[in-house]
Amino acid sequence: MYLGKVIGNVVATVKHPSYKDQKLMLVAPMQPDGSLKKATMLAVDTVDAGINDVVLVISEGKSASEILEFEKRVPIRSVIIAVVDHVDISEQDQ
Repeated sequence: MYLGKVIGNVVATVKHPSYKDQKLMLVAPMQPDGSLKKATMLAVDTVDAGINDVVLVISEGKSASEILEFEKRVPIRSVIIAVVDHVDISEQDQ
């Protein structure tokens, strides 16, 4: 699980059937200081997130399948499960 920032949306006309009717977003994982990592991840959006939203992402296939209510394994690994309103980090944790 990680915090990330939505930096774009993805449209694919040809895709695996598991992605049918799924909203796809491009997410940049965040460092504890709020800076973004250079790598980006594709995630299925279950909470109607928008560009520039800070989100909570799970990145594990079995959990993704359960959240999306698939009965069998599917090729989906990352799912946005929350829009984050605020993050507090104590000084000793930085």
